[in-house]
Amino acid sequence: RPRAPPPPPSHAMATRAKQGIVQPKKIFDLHVEGLSPIPKTYRGALKDPNWHSAMVEEYGALLSNNTWDLADPPRNANIVTGKWIYRHKMKSDGSLDRYKARWVLRGFTQREGIDFDETFNPVVKPATIRTVLSLALSSDWSIHQLDVKNAFLNGTLIDTVYARQPSGFTDPRFPDKVCRLNKSLYGLKQAPRAWFQRFASFIASVGFIGSKSDSSLFVYRRGADMAYLLLYVDDIILTASSSTLLHSLIASLRTEFSMTDMGDLHYFLGISVTRSKDSLFLSQEKYALDLLDRAGMLQCKPISTPVDTTSKLSAKSSDPVADPTEYRSIAGGLQYLTFTRPDISYAVQQICLRMHDPRANHLLLVKRVLRYIRGTTGHGLTLFRRSSNKLLAYSDADWAGCPDTRRSTSGYCVFLGTNLVSWSAKRQHTVARSSAEAEYRAVANVVAETCWLRQLLQELHRPVTGATVVFCDNVSSVYMTQNPVHHQRTKHVEISIYTLCETVSPQARSGFFTFRVLLNLRTFSPKDCHLLSFSGFS
Repeated sequence: RPRAPPPPPSHAMATRAKQGIVQPKKIFDLHVEGLSPIPKTYRGALKDPNWHSAMVEEYGALLSNNTWDLADPPRNANIVTGKWIYRHKMKSDGSLDRYKARWVLRGFTQREGIDFDETFNPVVKPATIRTVLSLALSSDWSIHQLDVKNAFLNGTLIDTVYARQPSGFTDPRFPDKVCRLNKSLYGLKQAPRAWFQRFASFIASVGFIGSKSDSSLFVYRRGADMAYLLLYVDDIILTASSSTLLHSLIASLRTEFSMTDMGDLHYFLGISVTRSKDSLFLSQEKYALDLLDRAGMLQCKPISTPVDTTSKLSAKSSDPVADPTEYRSIAGGLQYLTFTRPDISYAVQQICLRMHDPRANHLLLVKRVLRYIRGTTGHGLTLFRRSSNKLLAYSDADWAGCPDTRRSTSGYCVFLGTNLVSWSAKRQHTVARSSAEAEYRAVANVVAETCWLRQLLQELHRPVTGATVVFCDNVSSVYMTQNPVHHQRTKHVEISIYTLCETVSPQARSGFFTFRVLLNLRTFSPKDCHLLSFSGFS
């Protein structure tokens, strides 16, 4: 029976009990239903309602897209097998989005010349993404992200490929027949190429023009209307000069492909995008935390710098690591993290140099970088709205820094206005016989990058109006660029010298040298060429 209410307190303080205010006690259910674990076999997945529903959805998409026709297996035909892949699709805040099941073929069993031929597929460059986002932000354009459902199923196959029926979904009427594929499937060697060709042909019919600087960039222009589309496998970034044009293009894409408009760009390829009134912040915080968790260093002690003063490591200075696969996995993860973290590019470059034969001291460098990331997970790249359309570049190089090969390391960064859009840290291919040669090769690399960016901006209809200033801190390199005499110290850098000579022509002006950029000698006449300024700094 219900308990009698407690007697009112005898003290003089006014309380709710004295006023007769009584509320029932709420008992919260703190039990949280966990995620269904990723099954190890398709039979276990069929018993779980969450994974079973995901498999039925995937199989239905395959049938509705007319992915295959059932046929008798030809004699001596190569029958490709497949397997179910399961994954938890998470949101940017770490919560569950949906259960994803995908039927993937074992493409490694294909035979070249029989069931596949060409396989190359372009992927949009990181510098292109940052440049397009910078331009869209400065123009105050809307930026949307689109996700193509079962993108590879849209690619039409040219080669004849036979595959087994999906496990657990064999047609009971024809259990012995195989699938003769009409459309590409995930796992096939030619699947990415087939999808890209299918998408590129359709997007051209809508009015987009493919960029020559980056094959995964498409530009639309009709009078004052303009739009940019970036394709990364099945993820799309679309930005346009007006909301009307943006939604019109999205509607055109939906008529041909099954896709989801995910609204304003907020989470793309593991990159969190936060847009404010005056800036766009790109961060890989969730990806960094996942990487730390995978490496078992989520609870490690942070450190303030990614490398110490002796970051150059020898290839044979210590014992080999016990598990090279784990080292390579973490190194690959760190390499992708440099998409928004230029501060770790040099350290990651040193780590990736040792992927073929990692040693114990190389692993210590990996752990140091991870400790630095643990204390800077919130760091990222900020693109500012008020940015000019001018290119500014800095280059530098060490000399004979590698203790094993005595090769130098080149580094550069390129700014579009105030926004950092491109950077690199890379070991040079040959040994430099002097510091001037090492610096000069670094200058040649950054000049090639700035020429490519100028061409990219030209195709985006945002041409650079002024000269591109390239800074170098080596006086000998500046003099060599002004007067490229082929004497004993420079005869080994003739290719770089000829590259710069065809790119720039020296003229003394205002204390530094000015050069004329010849982006394409066959296309541009001298009066159409742009100017590139070159300067030394201390």
